Amino acid sequence: MDQPLKTAIILGATGLTGGILLDKLLEDPRYGCVKVFSRSPLQKDHPKLEVHLGDLLSLSDFKPHFMGDEVYCCIGTTKAKTPEKEKYKAIDYGIPLEAAKLSKENGIDTFLVISALGADPGSGIFYNRVKGEMEEAVMGKGISRTYILQPALIQGPREESRPGEWMARKLFSVLDVLLVGPLRKYKSIRAEDIATAMIWLANNEISLNRIVSDTIKDLAHA
Repeated sequence: MDQPLKTAIILGATGLTGGILLDKLLEDPRYGCVKVFSRSPLQKDHPKLEVHLGDLLSLSDFKPHFMGDEVYCCIGTTKAKTPEKEKYKAIDYGIPLEAAKLSKENGIDTFLVISALGADPGSGIFYNRVKGEMEEAVMGKGISRTYILQPALIQGPREESRPGEWMARKLFSVLDVLLVGPLRKYKSIRAEDIATAMIWLANNEISLNRIVSDTIKDLAHA
């Protein structure tokens, strides 16, 4: 007997990883509908695609439409793009937490969110601390299948210019060959591998809640 087609929800589909994820889900025969919640319109048209435009900082306004089988939260900003710490936290902490809250309230039992390697609620580094606090808050919602992905530096073609990341990618192209054994998790990772691993996690069982960068890569090539 055929399984019913699933509905996926994506936050952050206009970003690098979210955009790749969107394309993969639209082409995946297991999914009949992909809902995107976004501040900006998408330059894409597909019979499976359902776009809801609005302010993600007021995500609760979307609650009647926030219904599906899985939520993929690919939201994230940068220090350069969002220098104000309060606004940065509202995006990187507030949006994933509100998405997890809505998922719990609407009976969605699979929630995947991209965090970062080095996330730690006790960190003295603001950006690592925010990611760590977000992870704890999301886990606290008690969604049965919660997966937090902790990638290292993400590689891939971006539409926007990020000079700092460009320099880091150049540096890591040299360092990656030296990162072996226990250091393997610090290797840079392709956005496509993250997107592929997220879909794998949504459709398979794994005992981990937090998945570090080298494991993400392994799952993508499983």
